Amino acid sequence: MSRRQEHPLRRISQEEHSELEQMSRSSSCPAEWVRRATLLLLVEQGTSYRAAARQVGRRNGEGVSALVARFNREGLEALIPRHGGGPVRKYDTVERARIMREMKRSPDCMHDGTATWSLNLLKRALREAPDGLPQVSTDTVRKVLREAGYSWQQNRTWCKTGQVVRQRKSGPVVVQDEDSEAKKAG
Repeated sequence: MSRRQEHPLRRISQEEHSELEQMSRSSSCPAEWVRRATLLLLVEQGTSYRAAARQVGRRNGEGVSALVARFNREGLEALIPRHGGGPVRKYDTVERARIMREMKRSPDCMHDGTATWSLNLLKRALREAPDGLPQVSTDTVRKVLREAGYSWQQNRTWCKTGQVVRQRKSGPVVVQDEDSEAKKAG
């Protein structure tokens, strides 16, 4: 005998239904989004939470109940997973912008002790700066740079991905690869 459903699914609008249908058959959406869309469609058809969970490969209906409650509150946003555990992000957009400002600043040989940034030297400069980040880690600096499109080069420097400085007769010119975003994604 099944328990009474604490959070019955609200009436789904026609637009939401068509979006759920499309997403449940998608091969390009993340698998978790497809699973969640399928779960909501099964519950809409009258399938119990437990049976719907079993059909998509889950063990029990508790997660389905939470998904339905979230869908009732947020709509289609419930399909997108939120933070799934682990430490909370310590540095938000302001701190990330501060890391990028320091990265874009040319290092001073006398003050910074280098002509090019390494992760440790960048971390040290951020920690020592009066408006810096006193507890920033090397890993955080690396993640921020990767998210901003920088990559570690063989010459031990960080360079903007898809940009290269070419020497021309008129002087150095920065050349941008138009397909760099597509290459990163693919």
